[in-house]
Amino acid sequence: MAKVILVTGGSGLVGSAIRTIVETQNEALPDEKWIFTNSKEADLNDVQATKDLFEKYKPTHVIHLAAMVGGLFHNMNNNLDFLRKNLRINDNVLETSFQYNVKKVVSCLSTCIFPDKTSYPINETMIHNGPPHPSNFGYSYAKRLLDISNKAYHQKHGVIYTSVVPCNVFGPHDNFDLQNAHVVPALIHRLHIAIEKGDEKFVVLGSGKPLRQFIYSLDLARLFVWVLRNYNDVEPIILSVDEKDEITIRSLAEMIAKSFNFQGILEFDTSAADGQIKKTASNEKLRKLLPNFKFTNLETAIADTVEWFKNNNKQARLVAP
Repeated sequence: MAKVILVTGGSGLVGSAIRTIVETQNEALPDEKWIFTNSKEADLNDVQATKDLFEKYKPTHVIHLAAMVGGLFHNMNNNLDFLRKNLRINDNVLETSFQYNVKKVVSCLSTCIFPDKTSYPINETMIHNGPPHPSNFGYSYAKRLLDISNKAYHQKHGVIYTSVVPCNVFGPHDNFDLQNAHVVPALIHRLHIAIEKGDEKFVVLGSGKPLRQFIYSLDLARLFVWVLRNYNDVEPIILSVDEKDEITIRSLAEMIAKSFNFQGILEFDTSAADGQIKKTASNEKLRKLLPNFKFTNLETAIADTVEWFKNNNKQARLVAP
């Protein structure tokens, strides 16, 4: 039986990486037909548009990446929008998947939805153990309810709707818009501008002290494909690099500066918000199931992303849609 795999949010960071893996790097299996869709083709906030999309492609499997997303400062100002839009998108995709007899849905959560006050490292059992960080509570609760929906659909209908929880993802095709970008693309874009202007000094927002784990989008894409084919539990699975690979924002900024061959001074603006000081995630569950997976070296992945941005910044997502 041929699989028709519909990827929502297919032109974003993770969707583009999955496309690279299955199309350019030929990792699709012979019985798989991959379809990448985006908000231009169908507005998943709209239930009829969602049904029309499923009617058109009749997917047997769905990788659900579509979401309203943004960095720290965008989230802080728009919690209501993040809550309502993501609740609607997720409900439309899961209910339409059920109506169209989709065999499996793999949705995307995030480590930022975990409780603000928690012990570390965080693992899959701790998602609902307390309120999320107040800066992004709208997004966090919408994503947490996606996990709850997966369990409810399984309880009532026995379907395998599951989710993955990546740590901070970066790579080609990221959102480099300075207003809404996450930390890696924001630093890359801002440093690119500083170098073009001939600045001797580069100011990084925040203290540089927070610790983060970063996963290269192409590594995450391979893991997503593995989950789709092999992971049949409705409980979420964290897709993260190892705990030892956590680095400070200062080290990240230095790595990006090195990739640009920037010889100037890095300065940290401590008046800007830092967000959570750490979000260390345990990938123990993943490592038990896939002990030999090799993550791309972070410096190599950063250098590749900087190179992609330098070659593609005219087409990259630089401004808000």
